[in-house]
Amino acid sequence: MNFPKRENFRPTDRPLIIVGSKNPVKIACTETAFTEAFTKGFVVNGISAASQVSDQPKGDEETYLGARNRVINAKSIFPEADYWVGIEGGIGEDERGMYAFAWIFIEDKDGVHGKAKTGTFYLPDAIAKLIHSGMELGEADDKFFSQENSKHSGGSVGILTHGVISRQTYYNQAIILALIPFLNKELY
Repeated sequence: MNFPKRENFRPTDRPLIIVGSKNPVKIACTETAFTEAFTKGFVVNGISAASQVSDQPKGDEETYLGARNRVINAKSIFPEADYWVGIEGGIGEDERGMYAFAWIFIEDKDGVHGKAKTGTFYLPDAIAKLIHSGMELGEADDKFFSQENSKHSGGSVGILTHGVISRQTYYNQAIILALIPFLNKELY
């Protein structure tokens, strides 16, 4: 693996956050959410950290585990950080159809952790059919909507809401919810 030099990760005295992904949307929403929640600046960098789950996680347990594993693996790769963030998107199914969501898992250098889940939204049957054929959600979106690498931009939620909710804003609220234990350390 080829990682940036460690001195490039923390150019200031601001707290360092490592996101267990190099996806620019996940990095940007993490920076925005932490800055909004703590009203101060952070240095946020992404690294490739394995989720150790399916490429397309299914259900709450597998998706949550993927977010948690990203934190565990990011922490083992870069233990000098102040916070580690794992974001894992998943799909589920019930009698109403297939839906999408994501789990957020955050841990700080003291071992405190927070977790939260995004809202869910139901996918069109045509997308569900592509996922059932073996595609990941992002790949299915790209194929069906003639997009390219949509999961690094607006994602399904951006496509289906016509940009009203971007993937970044979709994750942002859940990251802030996962920060509740850090904002209320006396309660956790």
